[in-house]
Amino acid sequence: MTATWRATQKAHRRAALMESAARLFAERGFAAVSTAELGEAVGMSGPALYKHFPSKDALLAEILVDASERLLDGCRTILAEDSPEEARGGAADTLMRLIRFHLEFATTDPDVIRIQDRELPSLAPEDNQEVRRLQREYVQLWDGVLARLDPTMHDGERQVRLLGTFGLLNSTPHSAPDSPGDPAGVILAGMAYRSLAGGTSPGVAAEAGSAA
Repeated sequence: MTATWRATQKAHRRAALMESAARLFAERGFAAVSTAELGEAVGMSGPALYKHFPSKDALLAEILVDASERLLDGCRTILAEDSPEEARGGAADTLMRLIRFHLEFATTDPDVIRIQDRELPSLAPEDNQEVRRLQREYVQLWDGVLARLDPTMHDGERQVRLLGTFGLLNSTPHSAPDSPGDPAGVILAGMAYRSLAGGTSPGVAAEAGSAA
């Protein structure tokens, strides 16, 4: 049994713990889930949890920080492929890609989306600050695209539109489209684009017609 194999197994068990914990926290709330129940969900004893995380609080922090980092990394990847020289047309396409990315995240990780909104106050102050810092940077990157799309829109309006749009996209676990390409996902993507920029989003009209 090699050290690499053991490390891989530990990483898999850690990931399974995070996934199961997100599901339990989403279903019942962070405070209502015991360490014994967390361990049982992945076939280990409650105390064995501490081999992977120092506490239940640390497990919640890891879930939420990881989610915020994945969102931010995905956003940066999209912006790295952006074409600023195309001005408004390029910004419109980039904005739609950001919307689809966030929608896919919410569809793939609905439990994380649920606890992200509900359990942020349960984090220790330093973890809460880190999640909020990552979230602010994520919003700022979207804001830059929206500012390029409509330079006449003032800062306050962009912020209101962005926060309202994230609320819409984060409602996806309750709307439950199977993927961004399903009819409900297409509708949500179009609604999100219009709430940010107005008009018809790139490609949505054609997709909505084919999905009907």
